[in-house]
Amino acid sequence: MLDRAGIAARIPHQGAMCLLDAVVDWSETAIFCRAVSHADPANPLRADNRLGAAVGIEYAAQAMAVHGALLAATDERPRRGYLASVRAVALHVDRLDDLPGELVITAERLSGDGNHILYQFAVGHAGRCLVEGRAAVILDADKENPS
Repeated sequence: MLDRAGIAARIPHQGAMCLLDAVVDWSETAIFCRAVSHADPANPLRADNRLGAAVGIEYAAQAMAVHGALLAATDERPRRGYLASVRAVALHVDRLDDLPGELVITAERLSGDGNHILYQFAVGHAGRCLVEGRAAVILDADKENPS
């Protein structure tokens, strides 16, 4: 298990932008995280006094970032990943901030090579899927096109 401080040490998101509270479990192909920041009135992604369901994609992206960092060799710095696209996204609720308790965030690596990774993700609450889809991540995208 990895706590919030351990997560923040591995991803570029700091302070209130670090949305995840714990990594519950992970393997070579998947990660399972928990978060309660969706209910925080000071969540930096709130707009018009609400946290829309599409923000679940950012929760999943941070889970993917932590997963990549955990997979990196301990003596190397994790590579910076960029969310290149999301596909087949389904929002099963309008908002996340009105849900009490924890969100469960899962990301499963479906395929990938040295620079491109495809994940399937889901954000759930109390056994119900709230947001799901697939995301393509490009590692070190700034190095692929030096112009």
